Amino acid sequence: MSASLILNHGNTELSRLRRKLDRERNARLEAEQIAEHGMRELYLKQRQLQLLEAIAVKANQSSNLTEVLQFAIQQVCQFTDWALGHAYVADSGQREHLQSTLIWFKNTAANPAIDSFIQSTEARSFDCGVGLPGRVMETAEAAWVFDIIKDQNFPRTDLAQDAGLKAAFAFPVLAGNKVAAVLEFFSTQEQEPDEVLLHIMMQLGVQLGRVVERNAAEKRLVHDSMHDRLTGLPNRVLFLDRLQNAIAHQKRNAKHHVAVLFIDLDRFKLVNDSLGHLAGDNLLTLVALRIQSIVRTEDTVARFTDLRDKDTLARLGSDEFVVLLDDIRSPDDALRVAERIQRTLMTIPFNLNGQDVHVTASIGLATTADEQTSAEDLLRNSSLAMYRAKTLGGSCSESFDQSMQIRAMNRLVIESDMRRSLQENNFVLHYQPIVSFKTGVITGFEALVRWQRTADNLVYPNDFIYIAEETGFILLLDMWVLKEACRTMLQWQRDFPREHPLTISVNLSARLFAQADLAAQIRTIIHASGISPSSIRLEITESMIMGDAERSVKILAELKELGVHLSIDDFGTGYSSLSYLHRFPADTLKIDRSFVSRMDESPECFQIINSIMSLARNLKMNVIAEGPETEAHVQHLQGLDCDYGQGYFFSRPIDAAKVEQLLDANFVYGV
Repeated sequence: MSASLILNHGNTELSRLRRKLDRERNARLEAEQIAEHGMRELYLKQRQLQLLEAIAVKANQSSNLTEVLQFAIQQVCQFTDWALGHAYVADSGQREHLQSTLIWFKNTAANPAIDSFIQSTEARSFDCGVGLPGRVMETAEAAWVFDIIKDQNFPRTDLAQDAGLKAAFAFPVLAGNKVAAVLEFFSTQEQEPDEVLLHIMMQLGVQLGRVVERNAAEKRLVHDSMHDRLTGLPNRVLFLDRLQNAIAHQKRNAKHHVAVLFIDLDRFKLVNDSLGHLAGDNLLTLVALRIQSIVRTEDTVARFTDLRDKDTLARLGSDEFVVLLDDIRSPDDALRVAERIQRTLMTIPFNLNGQDVHVTASIGLATTADEQTSAEDLLRNSSLAMYRAKTLGGSCSESFDQSMQIRAMNRLVIESDMRRSLQENNFVLHYQPIVSFKTGVITGFEALVRWQRTADNLVYPNDFIYIAEETGFILLLDMWVLKEACRTMLQWQRDFPREHPLTISVNLSARLFAQADLAAQIRTIIHASGISPSSIRLEITESMIMGDAERSVKILAELKELGVHLSIDDFGTGYSSLSYLHRFPADTLKIDRSFVSRMDESPECFQIINSIMSLARNLKMNVIAEGPETEAHVQHLQGLDCDYGQGYFFSRPIDAAKVEQLLDANFVYGV
């Protein structure tokens, strides 16, 4: 082989080797670049995860939104190496308005121009769609500004340019689907949009939103624990807290007074019973709004201050409201507010389901004018004054005085004594005869309770029954009366047998009549006593059964199924029940004593009795006249063909021993 050929072959081989080395070097460089890029991506993802984790941990550990937002802004600025971060919050939870906060992080050297930009931003707010924050609020999506100077919707362009700020991005803090806050960030360099970064920021916004949601839930719990769910008004807890603060202020300012008005609607139960509970709830809401408007009226009372929000209207429960009047000059001012509430409630009806309902209220007033007192004391005193207004017939206002507390203490003592007396068998029954006008024969008795409070102190119903009714003790007492009357009458029937057995009449209180299981309770007592149900006459007042006529028809039917007799007591004094009377399965009408006692001197009373007699005959009902005291009364009633009489002409109520003497003598009255 020639030298030239050998040289050419060597050059060719050298070139091949060089190309091979170049390929290997390029491949190695490419692999190194790929590895380096992968490492950078891995490092970036690790930093992204660290950012998300750090903010998630902070969000889970703290319920302080300001603290969490401050931390998040600092972390984002350090992660991106951007110069400035800031937070806005939605004003009052509304999406249409963002308010600048004091939450910033500066990731740059001191710069007066940046400080000017910060101060200007803090002084403003952004409507939905306006500026970078407003755009984020409008779309609920992250947004990027490549060049602030060229952006057509950036109201702070000049200040940003002076501060050297060129690029920006912002993202929303989302509580559910609602923008609760917006975080914005600024760079001193132009920055191309980074979709990956914006995606991460949206994830941060969701994490931060959980803090907002948790705060909102906690606030709702606190609010619900201190407010009435139906009306949204403060409840007893919040009212007492505000009242205590008002009293503490008053103690430091002797000329200032605090007043509490305790408002209870009159006959509210009638609305519930007649129109239903939904209508009752609607009425309470409307009443709350009306009272609130009165309390907030500028010219209601003379004030030391002009702060209207110091007054508080609260609902304590059912139909009870209370008003706190703070910083009034005189107790007379509180009375004027009460009178204004009375007038406004009474003169303007409430429309419920197309029906006008007129409302009145009983109002009790208590003030700090006379003595130093606690919040609980002032509320109690106003309640006592309200009960006094109730006893006067309602629809009026009463101011507290010490005698009310004395009476309340007496009621408490009486209630305690009554409960102990029932356990110790210190209640007794007296019995008033019911006499046939035709024969003069005693046909039965009405059982009337007496309280043998001490050996020489026999207390009559007028002095304790109202307390028993207020406290609910009447339920226990009614059951005892029925049991004792049945036991005693069964014994008399055995000792003094007759062709027509004696009957026993027992009054049912309104509280007892309202019990859902009334018939079952009475059935149990009758069966336990062994008496025939036909020997029992249950007396229910006319006003009691007309309170809810439809329910009364059902309850009376259940009682009638037991086999007892039913009597409508005090007939003619309550509601006009003629349209319902034929539906009530009653056997007897009892003419009220107020008509009988005046029948000699009042033609109207005589005519009323005559009408009741005609009505009873048409309905095939018996009639008992209560209260005949004179022979003239008896003769008039006999002339009207009345069936029975029960009054002092025959006998006052007497104890069991005297009843047995009458029955043993087979006594017949001369009628």
